[in-house]
Amino acid sequence: MNIFLDAMGGDHAPHEIVKGAVDAVKEYDVSLTLVGQRSVIEEALSQYDYPKDKIKILHAQTVIENTEEPAMAIRHKSDSSLVVALEEMKTLENAVLISAGSTGALLAGGLLKLGRIKGIKRPALAATIPKSDGGVFLLIDTGANADCRPEYLEQFAQLGKIYSENVLGKTNPGIGLINIGAEAKKGNSLVKAAYELLAAGDFNFLGNVEARDIPETKADVLVCDGFTGNIVLKLTEGIAAYMINGIKTSIMSSTKGKVGGMLIKDNLKQFKKQFDYAEYGGAPFLGVKGGIIKAHGSSDAFAIKNAIRQSIKFVENDVLKKITENANKMEA
Repeated sequence: MNIFLDAMGGDHAPHEIVKGAVDAVKEYDVSLTLVGQRSVIEEALSQYDYPKDKIKILHAQTVIENTEEPAMAIRHKSDSSLVVALEEMKTLENAVLISAGSTGALLAGGLLKLGRIKGIKRPALAATIPKSDGGVFLLIDTGANADCRPEYLEQFAQLGKIYSENVLGKTNPGIGLINIGAEAKKGNSLVKAAYELLAAGDFNFLGNVEARDIPETKADVLVCDGFTGNIVLKLTEGIAAYMINGIKTSIMSSTKGKVGGMLIKDNLKQFKKQFDYAEYGGAPFLGVKGGIIKAHGSSDAFAIKNAIRQSIKFVENDVLKKITENANKMEA
């Protein structure tokens, strides 16, 4: 198992990234490699007591910033933490890279340096989203492919199914298609054609899911194009923050509310936890020749530790091998 962690990517790099790595090696007894400026990483590591043989450092001099053009940066910044890690991954099996840095650069790097799995038309970014029943579903694609064809959505369903089974622990996961109506004939030409492919495919297909039904969906995987998925993801994050802040403001606005707030404090914490991205680690980029997990840009140590846990499951359950075998079968 070869886990690489971009120590320089994210709003709180390198200290929160390093702390997450230290917490992970202690809790999961796993070895990993931090990629970035050696002196900076060593200084951050010096604050912690940890098994020294569990964490290695792979030096990379520069960092790809969010403001840079992704593909150009990957091509020209060969000494950046992302590129150095991806180049190292090419020579190894069971390798996963976790980064909270530039999403565009990470996706471009995955495609340019690792390449697509044969038979995969478009790799997709997936995100784990909470449901009202306390469970989760996988939303795919969440932004890698703004323009799609019906067959891409069919493959997204296959990718989501494999990941849901092997990392999220779902048995025969239900597949839903995000649409403007529940009826089979609703939607634009893309969604109607994708509906026919999913209905005829080897899926536990549950049909269309309207936006208002997403929080209570029975599906384990919701499929859509990346444009729609990115809007759903960011709207979900925005509404969750709005609700949590609104509840807090309302409770603190009166003495009665403050007293009542003390009584339901634990319930509110549990409610907030459902919507915390840190609980789920990161979003896997599925369909490339390697494991890539995009952590949230503002990830703290807890989120990074959970992303490492996610990468361990990815490797231990042979997700990459199963996606490759499935792609070969579909192509045949």
